[in-house]
Amino acid sequence: MFIGRVKGSLWATRKDEKLNGLKFLVVELDEYNGPQHSLVAADNTGAGLDDLVLVSTGSAARMSLENPEIPVDAVIVGIIDSVEIDE
Repeated sequence: MFIGRVKGSLWATRKDEKLNGLKFLVVELDEYNGPQHSLVAADNTGAGLDDLVLVSTGSAARMSLENPEIPVDAVIVGIIDSVEIDE
């Protein structure tokens, strides 16, 4: 799983039928994950712009959706309230 921050939304009018009804968000991975980069994740939590989120990837991500046959590789599975790291 990864920690990220929602930076925007993505719309695609032409896509696989199984993706209909999903909300897609652009997530910038947080510094906790190493060098920053972005990914697109299906939203399963109602996350919004600038929310700190927990992103699951791969088959574990698909399991969080109603239909595990949906062709996605990343799903927002939680909205993070706080992060504590001992340094």
